[in-house]
Amino acid sequence: MTAPAPPGIVMSEQRGNARPAPEEGVGETAGKAGVSRLKGWSARRMRMSNRLQARRSGRLGHSTRFVAQPEPRSIGRVSAGQRLLAGEFRFEGQRVNAPGISIWDVPAPTPEFAAALHGFGWLDDLAALGDGPARTRAQAWLGDWITRHGRGRGAGWVPELAGRRLIRWVHHGVFLLTGQEESETEAFFTALARQCDFLAHRWKAAPPGRPRFEALTGLLYAGLWLRGMEAHAAPARAALGRECAARIDAGGGIASRNPEELMEVFTLLNWAAAALRERGGTPTKEHSAAIERVAPTLRSLRHSDGALARFHGGGRGAPGQLDRALAFSGVRAGARAAQAMGYARLAAGRTSVIVDAAPPPGGEASRGAHASTLALEVTSGRRPLIVSCGAGWAFGPHWRRAGRASGAHSTLSLEGVSSSRLGGAGRALGGTDERLAHRSAEVTVTRESAARGTGLLCSHDGYVPTHGLVHVRRLDLSRDGRTLSGEEALAALDDAQRRRFEAAMRKGPRGGIACALRFHLHPDVEARLEMGAKIVLLTLRSGELWQFRAEGAALELAPSVYLETERMAPRPTLQIVLPMVLDAAAGQISWTLAKARDTPIGVRDLVTDEDDQQGAV
Repeated sequence: MTAPAPPGIVMSEQRGNARPAPEEGVGETAGKAGVSRLKGWSARRMRMSNRLQARRSGRLGHSTRFVAQPEPRSIGRVSAGQRLLAGEFRFEGQRVNAPGISIWDVPAPTPEFAAALHGFGWLDDLAALGDGPARTRAQAWLGDWITRHGRGRGAGWVPELAGRRLIRWVHHGVFLLTGQEESETEAFFTALARQCDFLAHRWKAAPPGRPRFEALTGLLYAGLWLRGMEAHAAPARAALGRECAARIDAGGGIASRNPEELMEVFTLLNWAAAALRERGGTPTKEHSAAIERVAPTLRSLRHSDGALARFHGGGRGAPGQLDRALAFSGVRAGARAAQAMGYARLAAGRTSVIVDAAPPPGGEASRGAHASTLALEVTSGRRPLIVSCGAGWAFGPHWRRAGRASGAHSTLSLEGVSSSRLGGAGRALGGTDERLAHRSAEVTVTRESAARGTGLLCSHDGYVPTHGLVHVRRLDLSRDGRTLSGEEALAALDDAQRRRFEAAMRKGPRGGIACALRFHLHPDVEARLEMGAKIVLLTLRSGELWQFRAEGAALELAPSVYLETERMAPRPTLQIVLPMVLDAAAGQISWTLAKARDTPIGVRDLVTDEDDQQGAV
């Protein structure tokens, strides 16, 4: 089934692919964090330098051995391992069925797919399966990679992928070497030594953020676990500490404001710290302090179902991944009371609400950023209720573009305009500038507490440059978590804003400025209009019933999509839309989301997601 396109997207008759209608503020992203997409001379120079060093490292004849048996820490999925054995390759939103051939003969439909192959993350899945056929297949594909690429050839010789690959080879060393001939073992350790040498020279070329942490963690692993590579441990340890101080801010956040990327960085820091302690060392103070700062931030970004909020290109994370990382860190500090990495959280009873309450990332960090200012997500117990469409990078450039728009988030937006917009040199050169050049600059948030519950009063100026309008959002969550109420306003607040609003009215269509308040629903939520379209009744898989009401606008249900990289296609879902035409310098909508009276406070949610996951398409 093809997912219907949300507003702002029209369907291509030739190929049936969703294509976004022209909208300010949306454009192609750089893809998933960690896949570098530099252009022009900088990209050519980077590729050339990596290639030259890879060839130099590939000529090394030095072999090594493990100084001790490392413990595997990366955890895969048995179901994914079974698919690999059957010749079904699912990576980064793409699926290739190619039974009976080497993984290195599988045609990669996208660069992200190729990166997933060369990063060896799939080794976690075969190791999770752990039987004889899985080991045989892993050993065969490993040997094939060493034969084809082990001397510095191929797409995998970039620092972040070399680091990711080295970590997996070390984690699963026992699994890979059991039953191997001496010549195969020798080739394995020689290839490890070559990758260590490559990382020692090229880790600085990895983009800041998760890619550089991967490269440094891989180099540190080599220095700690491989005989003869000990000289690399101290420099890698020191560099990792410097990166922690430079890239993780005082509040435990990172520049991209991507919660999933933060979790992955946190996981790498935990692995590196554990490896240091197991080998008789200690992390630097900057490294340890970073772990202590990040843990409470991640707890603030976790919904009541244990999954991460999905903002700025990040997903929910693999089931249990966040809990494992937090438990492994040993940091017991709870969620931050104030904002965490620019997100504000309300929680009561079984309900959690997370709001993007800060300006989007700027500069290079904005390449994966979304125009999601003041967007919210709501989860009840184990069930996501209100979501954003998510990051569409895995489904091609058109879905990337659509997923970044304000209309793809649960917030108030003007039709055809996003609260943050693209622009700059890339367009002048005839390409697509992927960074956000015009962002919501001033975002305010005030937390309020009262006997009835807690609330947030937020605002942003993203529409001031184009329409002279400020968006103000007020949210109140009751003490029992059963009622979330909101007020949305668009207003010109001073003379300069009113003049800009009047100019926008003259330039725009007659009748006023069209806008809409959207609430994208999770695909598992059943929604229907009741009482003459005065109420939207929402049914969760747990059996909970919620009612949505509004004043100041009509209620509509419209098609939407839910974008998950684990799936092969966007999932169809619905969105609640409250349209409004602004013909004056101020307009307001009020709404309430409340549990139905016959829904108990506690629900035994015994419905599992296993069938849903196995049937993912």
